[in-house]
Amino acid sequence: MLDEAWRLDDAVSLRPEPFGALAYHFGTRKLSFLKVPPLVDVVTGLADAATVADALVTAGVDEAQWPSYVKALRTLAESGMIVRRTAVEAPA
Repeated sequence: MLDEAWRLDDAVSLRPEPFGALAYHFGTRKLSFLKVPPLVDVVTGLADAATVADALVTAGVDEAQWPSYVKALRTLAESGMIVRRTAVEAPA
């Protein structure tokens, strides 16, 4: 996943909260809590980053913490909150 390109699904809205953010998927009606503010930075930065690793670096996440962030991103991907970008979708 680290060298793949992802983005927030178009049907997902993020609402900032003191603990991080709420992610709501309008299509599936799923709600996810992003309880770590740097994770919010990573998720919002995915569209502008060439890869997940680039988004982690840009958000200032220490490399030792990457496995836990990848786990969180995989959970978001499984619930449809984030989706892989296609080859024609370049970073914004």
